[in-house]
Amino acid sequence: LFTVINESQKQRLESVSYSSRYALGLFYEAGTGLAVPWAARYIADNPCIRFISVDNKKRNIESPGAGPSVVVHTTVTFGSEHLDSDPAEVQQIILSHLQSVVPSLPKPSSIKCQKWRYSQVTRAVPNCPGQMILHAQPLLICGGDGFTRSNFDGCIESAMSLAEAVNPHL
Repeated sequence: LFTVINESQKQRLESVSYSSRYALGLFYEAGTGLAVPWAARYIADNPCIRFISVDNKKRNIESPGAGPSVVVHTTVTFGSEHLDSDPAEVQQIILSHLQSVVPSLPKPSSIKCQKWRYSQVTRAVPNCPGQMILHAQPLLICGGDGFTRSNFDGCIESAMSLAEAVNPHL
């Protein structure tokens, strides 16, 4: 039996940290009109809400047979402050803030509150630009935004680094 990961690698992987967030989904009956002129909106000045989207508009899949849905993402600070709070309480807090940000939203037919314990990388694996070779024979490499940053560019950077690391072994 071989050891897949050495102690140094383990420590570096364990040093990664992530933000926590909540997402709230509001679901409406078919035919419900949402009086908002946007498909998505970044909220810079609210302590709870950071991003709101009318999901079917954002994805350009509006259909008369399907009801619209709204997705609300919280701030990193709110997520960490309420990480161990009662989900029903958190849902009410988010709804209260949403009412002040978008007072025109009608009452949804259903709501889903989702906690993301691990949302976005706040501290990536140190000294591993995009990937880490865990074992040479057999080849085992790990990568992803935990080795760069949590955005599209970070994912592309990791993918390119993984491809470069794998290429000599092909």
